[in-house]
Amino acid sequence: MTDQTPPVPAGPAAPAAVGEGREWSLDELAEAYAYPAAGAPHGAWLRANMVSSLDGAAQHDGRSEPISSAADMRIFGTLRALADVVVVGAETVRLEGYRPARAREAFAARRAAAGQGPAPAIAVVSASLDLDFSLPLFTSPLVPTLVLTGAAAPPDRVREAERAGAEVVVAGDGPGVEPGRAVEALAGRGLTRQLTEGGPRLLGQFVAAGVLDELCLTVSPTLTAGDAQRIAGGPAVAVPSRFALASVLEEDGFLFTRYRRTAPV
Repeated sequence: MTDQTPPVPAGPAAPAAVGEGREWSLDELAEAYAYPAAGAPHGAWLRANMVSSLDGAAQHDGRSEPISSAADMRIFGTLRALADVVVVGAETVRLEGYRPARAREAFAARRAAAGQGPAPAIAVVSASLDLDFSLPLFTSPLVPTLVLTGAAAPPDRVREAERAGAEVVVAGDGPGVEPGRAVEALAGRGLTRQLTEGGPRLLGQFVAAGVLDELCLTVSPTLTAGDAQRIAGGPAVAVPSRFALASVLEEDGFLFTRYRRTAPV
């Protein structure tokens, strides 16, 4: 993996470039993707991690794995290990077969020094709570799974989620979740280092609400054609959000880019 970062002052710098063929250590990746010490004006730092093919597909046959790589998965694991909470949409939980986040010995000391628990919490965003609460994600996580929903969520599903051991967090006055309130509700629980892994609809909501601070985008050297979703879906924003390139890493033709909002809200 090599460092292709342009010479611009945009947050913590990526580690110095390493030679072709050498795999970056997890410590080097953790330094490259460290959360900013100052956070963001809204009390948390929300970053997204997504992968896209060269022709803009975020998935192939409904899953991201076919356009991913071993290096992409190392970065995926590093980003999780740095986060307090991983925010994910219900449909992605169903399609990708989400399991609880696990503790990783390689990051134990770093998490302890940052005042974090052994693993990030998973926060599932769902209006209907149409989820299988018998899955390990809800029944046997290392850290209790959160379910973000609206005040008008079906009461019977709320009770079932709570019986399974999940903590239900209301972040909206109607049936659905309001993105800004979700960020605030998680920050209010001390979960300020936030990571979303999508899917596209959820990421689109965060973009439209203006609360996304950083995008970690893997550009996969693949072409898929078809009609797969982009990394963000939903209604278009009135004015495109401008982000600045913070770093670029490369391995086997995959580009691991990191962009930060140029003018945080």
